[in-house]
Amino acid sequence: MATTLSDIVESSEAERLATGFVFTEGPLWHPDGYLLFVDIRRSQIVKLVLGGEPELIRENSGESNGMTFDSQGRVVICEMVNRRVTRMESDGSFTVLADRWNNHRLNRPNDVVGKSDGSLYFTNPGRERLNPAEVDMAFNSVHRITPDGTVDLVIPNFDYPNGLAFSPDESILYVANTRPGQYIMAYDVHPDGTVSHGRHFADMSSENATNGVPDGMKVDREGRVYCTGPGGCWVFDPSGELIGTIRLPEYPANCAWGGPDHRTMFFTANTSIYSVRMKTPGTLIPRA
Repeated sequence: MATTLSDIVESSEAERLATGFVFTEGPLWHPDGYLLFVDIRRSQIVKLVLGGEPELIRENSGESNGMTFDSQGRVVICEMVNRRVTRMESDGSFTVLADRWNNHRLNRPNDVVGKSDGSLYFTNPGRERLNPAEVDMAFNSVHRITPDGTVDLVIPNFDYPNGLAFSPDESILYVANTRPGQYIMAYDVHPDGTVSHGRHFADMSSENATNGVPDGMKVDREGRVYCTGPGGCWVFDPSGELIGTIRLPEYPANCAWGGPDHRTMFFTANTSIYSVRMKTPGTLIPRA
């Protein structure tokens, strides 16, 4: 029997946890029991303890977007306007992990995910959104920061790479393309960190939903892929077959697993933060 959304989603409806923002993104569940997210348009990073009030923890963040943890549990941040990937240190300072590749300044780093070997992969879209005089790179791309700090090129010439995620065993890297076209690509991941055999995993174009594009992406422990997009969060089985779309009061831009049992999915959706209880746990961040 085919899997349906009712086999996956436990909540009868999404719960709104906080509101009053401009454009929320970059959700990241901290194991100490709170959610971090960004308000891109205000260039802010916000902390939310469930049941409490949002707490501003960083201003002037360079339009921070996607966030993850490194292998040591430190927060890693994509800063679009600052055109770099940084790490938040315990003293509140920020260390630049990547701002260039091959002596070329990055475009607008968007989202980032960690691998169990300690490396970090990030998407680097937005070349077309820069002043032509400020463009260093001839293409949009996906990169890897190795444990020794080297910035590698993993996927060149990607149309507009946005969200990205690994399969549970890290053998596949999924990358969402925002435009032109709306789809997810899948790549085989090799032991040396390179990828190959890029193929079309799923189509996310929609004539019926005008709000949202393929954006943030996460994977559950059964290998199902969750990608925010037109009209909600699209859920695919490991073969790329669409299971269904999780609908929310506002269209979501990103999602993150969290909660004590890792069965709560948090959504950053325009002005608000929502949560939905799921029946299957998500993959852990950072990966052990």
